Amino acid sequence: MNFPLYFSRKIAFSKDNKNNLSRVIIFIGRLSVALGIIVSLITVSTGFGSKKAIKERLADFSGHITVRSTRSNSSYNTSILDNQGLDLKKIKELPDVESVQKYATVTGIMRNEHNFAGIIFKGVGKDFDSLRFKKFLVTGTSPKVTEKGYYNGVTISQKIANDLHLKVKDSIVTVFSKADQKPIYRKFEVVGIYRTDIKMIDDQFVLGGINHVRKIQDMKPDEIGGLDIFFKNVNDIDRNMPEIEKLIGYKNYAEKATEKFPQITDWISIFDTNIALIIIIMLIVVVINIIMVLLILIIERTNSIGLLKTLGASNAQIRATFINYTLIIMIPGLLYGNAIGLGLILIQKFFGIIKLNPENYYVSTVPVDLNPIAIISISLGILLISGLALIVPSYLISKISPVKAIKYN
Repeated sequence: MNFPLYFSRKIAFSKDNKNNLSRVIIFIGRLSVALGIIVSLITVSTGFGSKKAIKERLADFSGHITVRSTRSNSSYNTSILDNQGLDLKKIKELPDVESVQKYATVTGIMRNEHNFAGIIFKGVGKDFDSLRFKKFLVTGTSPKVTEKGYYNGVTISQKIANDLHLKVKDSIVTVFSKADQKPIYRKFEVVGIYRTDIKMIDDQFVLGGINHVRKIQDMKPDEIGGLDIFFKNVNDIDRNMPEIEKLIGYKNYAEKATEKFPQITDWISIFDTNIALIIIIMLIVVVINIIMVLLILIIERTNSIGLLKTLGASNAQIRATFINYTLIIMIPGLLYGNAIGLGLILIQKFFGIIKLNPENYYVSTVPVDLNPIAIISISLGILLISGLALIVPSYLISKISPVKAIKYN
């Protein structure tokens, strides 16, 4: 029989605890553990959820990886994608690739009697992934491009729609300019309005037919400005990047979605530091409270310690008994903390009660990520670290004399 475990369970579930100082101390210990779990769960789930949500929004709009010509550089007017060394068939056959869509972009100005807006007109083709884009639609539809003739429908952002007082089925004139040439005018019909909550996208991008861009940019009917490559999971980007680079030719380059807007990437990278800092602080608070609980329980049960020593129990056995006792006390706190923490997270996940300003946070509601590994790791980590932290203060037991302890009141 494991004496320390058996005896610790006996005293943990003893009815004597209900009418003495132990009751208050045990409540404080369990409360600190529960609060530590709740705060840690919310911090991790919202931190990882925000990172994932922002990355997915960036990637689902413009491709997990984008392939462009090296001649495009950072220009919004895409140059013609070079076909030399580009193996589109093999790219589509990669296991993690879900879809590939072609596009071309050109800058312009939308204007009417109310206002004007500088835009990036992104021309898409018949392979446009409208199902993936559907999550961004506020009203209307995404472009229905067949690439036969010129499709005159455009899907604009809610920001541009508000600035120009536009709604679905309204007409809008767009002006495109080329060096040493007269401005080119195009009249479009608004078929849809979208919102990504990413300011750099919503402020600029308009989706329409690729043939308009081909005409403006003097491109041939089969020429494109780039490729948007979508994977089954946003976490597949880094793993597939080297393989994509091998299949696009040396005159083209690949760019990750997270690299297109470095200011956003830098901002979300701070989340890791904040998450680690909050968890460390909560862990310190929990450990201090649990050590306090252990020391008070040792002082309160000095008589029992003296009696155990008199009966032949070693200091190591008694220390193990009180460490086990304290850890058993923590378990209800772990259970309540997980129940309350997960409950709050699920409420936010399904009802989106807590709102955010998308101009500052790139999302309109606080996103959460329920990662089972993270949830289990938090509970086990707190339990393990608390157990290790109790080893040093438990040596106080070895200083207690059996004779004096029995006489202690």
